[in-house]
Amino acid sequence: MPPHCDSLDGPVVRAAMQALALEDAEMVLPYVHSDSEQELRQAFDLTMKARTQGAEAREVADRFFFETAVRLHRAGEGAPYTGLKPAGLDVGPVIPIAERAIDTGDPTPLVEFLTGAVRHEVLHRFAAMDAVKPDARSSVEAERAYVEAMLGLQVWAHKLYGAVHAAAHGGAGHEHR
Repeated sequence: MPPHCDSLDGPVVRAAMQALALEDAEMVLPYVHSDSEQELRQAFDLTMKARTQGAEAREVADRFFFETAVRLHRAGEGAPYTGLKPAGLDVGPVIPIAERAIDTGDPTPLVEFLTGAVRHEVLHRFAAMDAVKPDARSSVEAERAYVEAMLGLQVWAHKLYGAVHAAAHGGAGHEHR
């Protein structure tokens, strides 16, 4: 996953900001595993108390809460916490498209983007394999180049298929019917 969940403008920190603004820890609880709920609630309570002690205390307390929420979220993913990342990081093209699809309720642009990317990559890999095919019988080295390209296409396609049916963000996978 890109550094999206770790960033100051990522979904975990946005939910933590909303929790603080509404004074309701429930807003961020869905982002942490149930085993970490108590720790997050304690951090929330401390943060809410510290926020009453002035602007600097509020800034430090908010940062503490954001870091705690992201650390616990990452732990729930089985991933290490490496600190908060700045806002505005390049997370690649697909995350913003997926976020817009979620916000609008229309998955069409996401489907079109992903199918276009897969189509482009299949055609590119197939053309690279096809380009070395005519020379394959000319030498063992040429045959190896063809086999590498051919198996590379097959293995990449297999991994892509596996990724399509893999568990989503630590959840259960799905069965394609």
